[in-house]
Amino acid sequence: MQSGHDYKNDGYLLEDYHYFHLHDTAGQEKDYHFHEFDKLVILLSGRVKYLIEDREYGLCPWSILPVRHHEIHKAVISTAEPYNRVVIYLDRRFLERMIPGEMLTACFDRAGGPPPLLLPDPEQRKILTGLFEEFEHYEGDQEMGAAALRDTVIVRIMVLVNRIAINTVPEVSGVRSGMDPRIADILSYINENSTRELSVENLAERAYLSRYHFMRLFKEQTGMTVHSYVRQKRLLCAARLIRNGVPAARAATECGFNDYSAFHRAFTETFGVSPGKLKNT
Repeated sequence: MQSGHDYKNDGYLLEDYHYFHLHDTAGQEKDYHFHEFDKLVILLSGRVKYLIEDREYGLCPWSILPVRHHEIHKAVISTAEPYNRVVIYLDRRFLERMIPGEMLTACFDRAGGPPPLLLPDPEQRKILTGLFEEFEHYEGDQEMGAAALRDTVIVRIMVLVNRIAINTVPEVSGVRSGMDPRIADILSYINENSTRELSVENLAERAYLSRYHFMRLFKEQTGMTVHSYVRQKRLLCAARLIRNGVPAARAATECGFNDYSAFHRAFTETFGVSPGKLKNT
């Protein structure tokens, strides 16, 4: 991860999904950010790598990368060739509502580890191409039933992606981490223990580093101070609980905040909405 950047919420999804087909040569690098929704990236051409938490994915044409909600990520794009991709933002409640019990978000929630990079075979690529063309055909259609047709295409895309995921072996998915293993271990520990005491001293001891060396290495590797990273993860934990109906004060306590007024300020600053209003979005 690159130093000097803070992690930002890239906004809320106010619809069931949003489909983008983007083709450019700008090669822009977006700062580290996160979403409240899941994101599917399908690279059609170009060269790009995605940095997600402590993992690095090198995408090749027709790679499919599931990016889970709340994961901090960034795309690093090569300017050597045009960057052509389809990106789909997804509210998982839409998928559950469309086909209850089918677990069409399973590709984001791989048991035992992060989602692998998916590589469709030639026949699957042909099907996906047809689905993209079909969705884009209906995209501007305002006639009766057009919205239902678009919904159906998104569900079909997700069914196919999940079938590809079922047959993908993570060990050959192209994932690698360029992060210092000591910091990667600390990130995992923070993610799994956000409600515990996570002082710099305790984390440095866990990493077998001096306080000064740990703080310097953490900032170098993640682009954030230890305090900022821990606070961000606790805020994400609270946001998830609030969205699931937990009262804001209880969510704050359960996610490690002892001062509600400080929590309220930090939450509103990060998400652009107060804890009380989040549950209604």
